[in-house]
Amino acid sequence: MQRILVIRNDKLGDFMLAWPAFSLIKQQNPHSSVTALVPGYTRPVAELCPWIDELIIDDRHESTLADAVHLSRLIRAGNFDASISLYSEMRTALALWLARVPLRIGPATKLAQVFLNRRLRQKRSLSQKPEYEYNADLVRYFITLSGDEPDSLPAPPFMQFDASEIADIMRAYRHEHNIDANRRLVFIHAGSGGSAINLSLQQFAELIKRINQSGRFHFVLTAGPGELDTANALSQLIPGVEHTIYHSTQGLENFSKFIAGCDLFISGSTGPLHIAGALNVPTAAFYPARQSATALRWQTLNRENRRLAFAPEKFGGDQDMQTIDMKPCAEHIISMLGRDAAAADNVI
Repeated sequence: MQRILVIRNDKLGDFMLAWPAFSLIKQQNPHSSVTALVPGYTRPVAELCPWIDELIIDDRHESTLADAVHLSRLIRAGNFDASISLYSEMRTALALWLARVPLRIGPATKLAQVFLNRRLRQKRSLSQKPEYEYNADLVRYFITLSGDEPDSLPAPPFMQFDASEIADIMRAYRHEHNIDANRRLVFIHAGSGGSAINLSLQQFAELIKRINQSGRFHFVLTAGPGELDTANALSQLIPGVEHTIYHSTQGLENFSKFIAGCDLFISGSTGPLHIAGALNVPTAAFYPARQSATALRWQTLNRENRRLAFAPEKFGGDQDMQTIDMKPCAEHIISMLGRDAAAADNVI
């Protein structure tokens, strides 16, 4: 099967966790043509994915039926041999059926599965494995249907940029803000895009102050669209701590390149966190205890020794994150920063 449509048309973080699945398809069958169905919001990073050949932009229409018919026309024009729904919903499943895609693979969940002709039972709501593994399982299922044995997943990083370009970007940022070259850059992304329960700004401020006591750091408070007020408010809570604010206004590609230059990325379970993970940047992430949003389910893509995860012991609703103690979190983060610096010195 040469032309494959892969659907992951939800949020940025979800799409980043599909990169191992895309890589597995191409690793298994490098001559296949892979098209991704994505929303316009994630298009800039989808265009950076080396395992995606073409894109279909999911521009939703108002009426459900009209929307499915419109989408089916876009899909039918691709003349696909197979589709793999990493994210399945009624409108896309109906569109695949209307487009008469011969092999339609997806999870055996929700009513949408009636429009698929190959289904894999996953029970994602139980959060028994990382989301990227659930995605990869659907690709493995597709591979076994062809009579092949699936390869192992490639190792990180999944997203890469030219090292000299990243060095130039960070050198320019340090020069613009007069940041000492010996100070390590710790990024703090306090925004959540409204999709995840996050730490309070007071908790982020306490964490920053505790980390700051241990060494020579410069903190960069990053903000995506609509998040600048959050970064400014956090800035007011850390007087005396050396920091700057980076407002991402030049698109996701440039923001991704900027993230690639940091020494550590700290945030809740957000899209930028999963970009950092795909880049194999060290991360420290904060998750709620809610079963559908656990640290295991939304684990980042970086290597195990480059990621930390913190969560409450039990789910506490809106106050869930307030029970996380910043003191041991800061100690673990400082320890990882020290290990990472020692490893870099050994390489040099």
